[in-house]
Amino acid sequence: MGRAVIDTIYFEEEVRNHPRTQSLLDHFAKARHIPIERYGELFNKRSQNFRLQKLKPALILAKKHKGHVLPTPKGFGIGGTKNFYFAHMLNCLYDCRYCFLQGMYTSANYVLFVNYEDFDRALSKCIQQYPHDSITFFSGYDCDSLALENITGFTAHMLPVFKNFNSALLELRTKSVQTHPLESITPIDNCVIAYSLMPQIISKALDHKAPSIDRRLGAMVRLAKLGWKIGLRFDPLIYGINWKTHYKELFNLIFAAIPITSIHSVSYGPLRFPKAMFRKIVKLYPEEKLFAGALPEKDGLVAYKPEIEEEMADFCRRTFTKFVSDTIVFQCTPEAQSTGRAKL
Repeated sequence: MGRAVIDTIYFEEEVRNHPRTQSLLDHFAKARHIPIERYGELFNKRSQNFRLQKLKPALILAKKHKGHVLPTPKGFGIGGTKNFYFAHMLNCLYDCRYCFLQGMYTSANYVLFVNYEDFDRALSKCIQQYPHDSITFFSGYDCDSLALENITGFTAHMLPVFKNFNSALLELRTKSVQTHPLESITPIDNCVIAYSLMPQIISKALDHKAPSIDRRLGAMVRLAKLGWKIGLRFDPLIYGINWKTHYKELFNLIFAAIPITSIHSVSYGPLRFPKAMFRKIVKLYPEEKLFAGALPEKDGLVAYKPEIEEEMADFCRRTFTKFVSDTIVFQCTPEAQSTGRAKL
């Protein structure tokens, strides 16, 4: 768990001689190395079998030409006065049943954009554009920020960059326990390690291939002791039998283990899908019980009924404020999924 097996690497001719491409080809010397013109030749084409590819994804090395930094969706609910996200990679090591990526992409292959230096320039330009705003940059929308760090080295690259951009905040969203890059350096004040969490009984059923909640909690405790700021992300909230009991146990467990002074923020949001993505995901998992419940469609979104959402939101708000100040508690609304760009 937490390690990818790569036996095929495709690389764009444009990045053949990029140092990061060469390093990865050398690292996976026994894998098949196949040159291509553009990653779109392989990725996200029609008539691909997502489930079959998910069993053994290939790695595609490419160059990102534009859109290195993008505004977060409306209703995201957390961050500064200006909020942006970036995606150095497409697709995830894990196989969570509610993840929007399965409805967004027809391919399960990993795409790694090796031109990190262009991300650096885009971040710098964005920060210079808003000198008087508090800016937050989010990593972990189109992939997990840390799960494939042993391959990408992206976090190790970005942390020194943000150390020089101390007016901006970086959030690394993850479920991974591959925290070695963070444990080997001095924590920086403007970085939050944000963990996606749900009750263990629910996670066991839905978070396929992801570390258990106990292992994630262990990673958070280690990082907090080292001085890293921790974000708690209870998103999506899953409704079901005894859901209050399960979530209450989870909240008590988390807040008992992590010092309040280490918690940067807490956010929560209901299960929701853009309508088109929901249909695609259901086709992939027609037997999935999660999709068999009452999930009505309204205004292009598939979500729980408003009264259920409000009940869950009210429960979370009341419970969280027993442990932390309400100034660090944030709700993500269904609007954040309307574009399909915010990660569940």
